[in-house]
Amino acid sequence: MSDISDLDGFEEKSKTQVKRELHALQDLGERLSTLKPDVLDRLPLTDALRKALADAPKHTAHIARKRHLQYIGKLMRDQDVDAILALVDQLDASTRQYNERFHALERWRDRLIAGNDETLEAFVIEYPETDRQHLRSLIRHAQHEAARNKPPAASRKIFKYIRELDETQRGLR
Repeated sequence: MSDISDLDGFEEKSKTQVKRELHALQDLGERLSTLKPDVLDRLPLTDALRKALADAPKHTAHIARKRHLQYIGKLMRDQDVDAILALVDQLDASTRQYNERFHALERWRDRLIAGNDETLEAFVIEYPETDRQHLRSLIRHAQHEAARNKPPAASRKIFKYIRELDETQRGLR
């Protein structure tokens, strides 16, 4: 007769939990099917899944699309879902993680424009790939525009530049 203490560390997933996980994989696969090819190239996907994602737009009939998304969900079982989710969440503008990163970059831009050399040094420490001379030039232009009440074109360029640095550092570029 089996002892109950042997089963303490073993918990079997319920059928409902397994279905939830499979539906979540299908939803992630559907999300991936809407991404651009250059974004998909950055994700750690198998060749079969890449081909299935490329074929997804071809299926326009409702049932064919549903069946293809189920196939993509099946292929998703063999993927590193956590790594894929982390990258997709950083790229998806509707996620909290993306918005937090966006606001952090805005704060950096504002501090750089209002700050001094110490702020620039702190930024360079966090982003070592920074071209100091280029960034200093952009900061001077932004300060000049702000003083003359001109549109913030240089400020936008600073944000674009630091966003590119951030994406490069995170491996999104």
